[in-house]
Amino acid sequence: MTEGSAAQGARGPAVNRTELTPLLFVERATTVYAPRIGVVYGSRRFTYAQFGRRVRQLATALVRTGLRRGERVAALAPNVPALLELHFGAALAGGVLVAINTRLKPPEIAYILEHSGARLLFTDAELAVPLRHVQPLPSVEHVVTIDDPEFAPGAARSFDGPEYEQFLDVEPDLALPFRVPDEDDLFSINYTSGTTGRPKGVMYTHRGAYLNALSEVIAHRLEPTAVYLWTLPLFHCNGWCFPWAVTAAGGRHVLLRKVDPPLVWRLINAEGVTHFNGAPTVLIMLINDPAAPRTPLARPLRIATGGAPPSPTLLAQWEAIGAEITHLYGLTETYGPHTYCDWQPEWNQCDAATRARLRARQGVPSAVACELRVVDEQMRDVPADGETMGEVVMRGNNVMRGYFADPTATAEAFRGGWFHSGDIAVMHPDGYIELRDRKKDIIISGGENISTIEVEQVIAGHPDVLEVA
Repeated sequence: MTEGSAAQGARGPAVNRTELTPLLFVERATTVYAPRIGVVYGSRRFTYAQFGRRVRQLATALVRTGLRRGERVAALAPNVPALLELHFGAALAGGVLVAINTRLKPPEIAYILEHSGARLLFTDAELAVPLRHVQPLPSVEHVVTIDDPEFAPGAARSFDGPEYEQFLDVEPDLALPFRVPDEDDLFSINYTSGTTGRPKGVMYTHRGAYLNALSEVIAHRLEPTAVYLWTLPLFHCNGWCFPWAVTAAGGRHVLLRKVDPPLVWRLINAEGVTHFNGAPTVLIMLINDPAAPRTPLARPLRIATGGAPPSPTLLAQWEAIGAEITHLYGLTETYGPHTYCDWQPEWNQCDAATRARLRARQGVPSAVACELRVVDEQMRDVPADGETMGEVVMRGNNVMRGYFADPTATAEAFRGGWFHSGDIAVMHPDGYIELRDRKKDIIISGGENISTIEVEQVIAGHPDVLEVA
């Protein structure tokens, strides 16, 4: 055995390897950026040192409930500090976060709790009210209620058990390690309904979450001066992994309980917001609100949009006020973003209509995603002609580990050694993809495939049309 291989085979920590986990980001931020404001929510402000202490207190309190490694910790909450803290504290305690879609009905929430086997539930007081009708909740042994007196005052307590700040009132265990024994361990489970049937639990690993967050730091040019406004739900693909990306950069999280357009525009000005993300429907709502500026913004504003293809018309509206939009594409099964429409400097010389059409593409794989194809039914690559349609398939570092407790669905999604997205796209000659439809939504007329997205974009170009679906 050589000296190098002996070192690799030795027990204990390797000199040349650290298991990847987003916990490393919060450990670094609480040291390097300790005095900087890291979190803002209404009148509340936490430095990174305070945020780190709260994360440790949360993890300590979770351990004291008897949480065992790998057990699930569920959360039902809007974008409040507690949910951001759970994106680190649950893993620090050895648990697996299950952030639940706040728009689901009580029976769907109860199913997720039962399927995931979550023993602990953190629930916003206002959102907990409908859950009273499905008690007792299966598998749940501890419920912690999150009060929000500033933005949701007067919500009645629906469960016995502590309030979040009371739960946090412990001396933090400084011995809890920001290290994990295996980077391929589960970090979180995100439930998605997919196209049919019961919600499926998409499994994220520490490694995948770490790498996808790093790609976002690169793609969105996040840095310590970044001020990120949380218009995107934290429950959605773990906020597209931005809780970890913004923290990795030492940027500031500005949390928002709900998207209120006048408030969003006030915060953009008052807090000096530099970044936010949102689906096209959110961008439509914001840019058409009376509070929206009609002249160029005072400072650069970078926006990532995805979830549905934005129309060139919408992109041109935001460009007109000086915002820089990055179009991304992915699914819950790819930790959110898998591709970015990487902007080529030469495209700045194009006219506005051409720039908008280019920005409407879904783009190329991120720096860590690596692999992407558009294929026919026989898994053959379609011609890169911008016209021939096929299914988007992916593999790489930010494809899910699989569906929780569902090997049949996992095998179907991974058939042929690739993750099948169910999305139909074309491949342009320059390697950029552009979505045309969901596989199940494509219109066939006279033997020809017609893209509903193309139809929608034509209609959206009419000056009297606000939104098309």
